[in-house]
Amino acid sequence: MFSSLRNSLRSLREIFLTALWRRKLFRGTLLACIVLLISFLLLDLIFPFRTKVSYSPIIYARDGSVLHAFLSRDDKWRMKTELDEIIPELREAIIFKEDQYFYYHPGVNPAAIIRAAFNNTLTGRKTSGASTITMQVARLLEPKERTYSNKLVELFRALQLEWHFSKAEILQLYLNLVPYGGNVEGVKSASVLYFGRLPDQLSLAQIVILAIVPNRPTSLYLGRNNPLIRQERDRWLKRFRNSQLFEAKIITDALAEPLEASRIPVPQLAQHLAYRLKATHPDADNMQTTLRKNVQDKVQQLAYNYHKRLEKYNIHNLAVIVVNNRTMEVEGYLGSPDFKDGEHAGQVDGVRAVRSPGSTLKPLVYALGIDAGKITPKTVIADVPSNFAGYAPENFDRQFNGPVTVEKSLIYSLNIPSVKVLHDIGMPLFLQKLKSARFAQIAKDERKLGLSIILGGCGVTLEELAGLYAAFANGGRFANLQYLLPEKDSEETTKKHIPLISEPSAYMLSAILSQAIRPDLPNNFESSYHVPRVAWKTGTSYGRRDAWSIGYDRQYTIAVWVGNASGEGVRELTGADIATPLLFHLFNSIGYNTQTSRIAAPPKLHFRMVCTESGLPPAEGCGHQVADYYLPLVSPTQPCNHLKEVAVSSDGTFSYCTACQSAGAKKKWYPNLSPELMAFYGNEGLAYQAIPPHNPACTRIFDAGAPRIISPSDGKEYLLEGGEGTDMLLSCQAGNDVRKVYWYSQRSVLPRRRRYGKSILYTGSGASQNFVQRRQRP
Repeated sequence: MFSSLRNSLRSLREIFLTALWRRKLFRGTLLACIVLLISFLLLDLIFPFRTKVSYSPIIYARDGSVLHAFLSRDDKWRMKTELDEIIPELREAIIFKEDQYFYYHPGVNPAAIIRAAFNNTLTGRKTSGASTITMQVARLLEPKERTYSNKLVELFRALQLEWHFSKAEILQLYLNLVPYGGNVEGVKSASVLYFGRLPDQLSLAQIVILAIVPNRPTSLYLGRNNPLIRQERDRWLKRFRNSQLFEAKIITDALAEPLEASRIPVPQLAQHLAYRLKATHPDADNMQTTLRKNVQDKVQQLAYNYHKRLEKYNIHNLAVIVVNNRTMEVEGYLGSPDFKDGEHAGQVDGVRAVRSPGSTLKPLVYALGIDAGKITPKTVIADVPSNFAGYAPENFDRQFNGPVTVEKSLIYSLNIPSVKVLHDIGMPLFLQKLKSARFAQIAKDERKLGLSIILGGCGVTLEELAGLYAAFANGGRFANLQYLLPEKDSEETTKKHIPLISEPSAYMLSAILSQAIRPDLPNNFESSYHVPRVAWKTGTSYGRRDAWSIGYDRQYTIAVWVGNASGEGVRELTGADIATPLLFHLFNSIGYNTQTSRIAAPPKLHFRMVCTESGLPPAEGCGHQVADYYLPLVSPTQPCNHLKEVAVSSDGTFSYCTACQSAGAKKKWYPNLSPELMAFYGNEGLAYQAIPPHNPACTRIFDAGAPRIISPSDGKEYLLEGGEGTDMLLSCQAGNDVRKVYWYSQRSVLPRRRRYGKSILYTGSGASQNFVQRRQRP
């Protein structure tokens, strides 16, 4: 009995000691693990792993095709493969070949290390490796000489990678860093440079090639050792078939696929935009633009061929931008036809170059005049010599047309009517609208600009004009141009539209600018049915240095600039003859006269009948009338006054006022011409029906209708050089019934040496005269 008790006590003691030992072992193991974890975390803090990789910036088209690529900062072709580009076939092939337990180990595979150590010790040389994909990433990020100490560092770095990154991110790093010979690194770089496609477009045969080359990048050099590469490829494809990694039919097709890999030049499309985006987004690796590959190809091909034809005129540069009006996305961008033309500054981006706009800003002035209630399309303006505080503009052909409608003034791009409208609406309003439309140089030079801005006396860019005309196509609402697609994970925001002009006035502009019968129609399109149904405006800068043509329909706005980057003028360089043909070719190529491209009339558009002589609502005696657009409660409502009823003597010799009218006077209608129009008729020798001179016996002094001095300018100081006897022209515009004008200075009548109508040549008597105070009477 005692023996049995001792045995029981001994068993209990052994159980207790075993439990105590196991408990101590567990505690020891747990403590060791905690110590190791804390040590790892401390080492991770002390020796952080820098995984910043310098990638090759890539510019993509909207469809994902590569437009342009740049070398990385360390001069490598290292294009970043995004996670969504790692297709299952690529992932499975890489993991099967390199690390079949990739998803099960913490970065280090102990079984593989033991196996490799045993095999290498047994054979006395390295016959197998133990590197996991994570360890290879660590070695690629920090290349070192292969020693046992560096191997320990590599193990530690692998654990760090697993601690900080997911398995998908580690695999992505591996695919971005594997070498393919020379300065080509990464699956995407090899895919683009040897197969001309992105990783998610590769066939299984191509995937296997990209999986086997990194282990032997020198002997398996793509383009040089293709037979050997195909042999290795087929060997691995058969292993995949034996392992049932892919379907047998897919592998059979892959085995039959020929290998025709060779180094392909890096895509170099939209170079100016590519460099622009690279400069504005220096840290971006992949940038997907709004450019459409088919549109960009057409723009580059048409522009290059057209520029070759212009070289005979000594014209070497042009630029084009294509905007989708619905989205405000830029679908075509060409800074110059030949980026590598160093002799003619081919690298200068013509889309962003600041140039004189010529007449391209005139539509905005007329639209603002319509919205301000100053004019309508049929309003008549006098295209005659005019002086605006010393500024005397001229038309392009240096001719004057007399009375013209706003519609004709815009179609014929007449200068003086546009300056008059700008003078009436005021420079502040015009500048404020241009600044709202993001005209940067105009905003910078705001204080320096005057009325000459409407004739090209300012600096603009092609993209600014494209944005302005796109606003015309969008009912007068402006939005910024878009060059990049929004990120996939970003919230889509509504584009902010800024109202520049009203929708009806925008449509009036479109109706005027889309007329086919006009003087700026290119000669070779005059009798052609290939004229696109678009609204367009041309412009030519002073000295014929810049030729512009901007057109739009409902879908697209296309802007074209032609000239020389050096600023050299060319006699043949005009917007109508040089820039517009390319504009028409582009419209006919990109979107040819579709029904959906026409701009529809807004519902708030109204018509009325107006007198053809003034563009105002008809009054008594207005025999000729025409339909005209107008804005209710905004457009001018005063009746037409182009005729004036005058009391004249029975023989028509004198005219009377109410103060001197005699009993035998009769009433007669005369043209109510403005003083400037009468002066123009007189100077041109054109006959017109003049009101008879006023009754000489009348003693009444008229305050209204006084002559208007046009030279010299009010408030200006003139220096008459040469001392005594220097001549100065004094000129004014007076009413239809004025025959003689007297000039006064300091209450004294000025002597006249020579008379020209209602102007005189005055002989000065001193070094200077100041015409600040002016008094005049008929």
